[in-house]
Amino acid sequence: MNIICPSILSADFARLGDQIAEVKEAGAKYLHIDIMDGVFVPSISFGMPVVKGLRRVTDLVFDVHLMILDPIRYVKEFAECGADIITFHYEAAENPRAVIDEIHSCGKKAGIAIKPGTPVSEIIQYLDVVEMVLVMTVEPGFGGQKLIPDTLDKIREVRKIIVDRNLNADVEVDGGVYTSNVETVLEAGANVIVSGSGVFNGGASKNIAEYRRILGV
Repeated sequence: MNIICPSILSADFARLGDQIAEVKEAGAKYLHIDIMDGVFVPSISFGMPVVKGLRRVTDLVFDVHLMILDPIRYVKEFAECGADIITFHYEAAENPRAVIDEIHSCGKKAGIAIKPGTPVSEIIQYLDVVEMVLVMTVEPGFGGQKLIPDTLDKIREVRKIIVDRNLNADVEVDGGVYTSNVETVLEAGANVIVSGSGVFNGGASKNIAEYRRILGV
């Protein structure tokens, strides 16, 4: 199933609750929440209090993207704050399998993410135990970047492995995806589409409607 997943990194924080209500009303089912530590990526974003606070005002699926070093330290806390899917970076974990096991032990879905420079071969051994693979289509850490064309081949590679092995995992993309290029990303094999500025800039309801039209949902 294709899913549009608005990223609150590009929302207006002064009216965040209203904007989340708007994207839900427009038909979004997921909400992407980027957690950045200023170490694994240059920026610092949200922490657990924000996730906990947002959980009180919406029942959208929380797709929590941990862009932090040693992510296993905080899996339990984010699960308790209301995350539904917890995605961590392969590059940031000393023992990826242990992180996946920790996420599952908290009753949450596990996702594994790779940066543009990380080969898909590095995560093949984990594809049968995660519910989602996130292929970063920009360097993580900042919104508003342009999609790196070479990452489309990585999306195709991940999707082929999932199909060939009859695995049950979503393929998520994050970075530089807009209504103008989302069809290309879908054709490459992605089905969970993260978009920040593509949703929140210029009218979230209108943009969500256009994404849904293209995604067929």
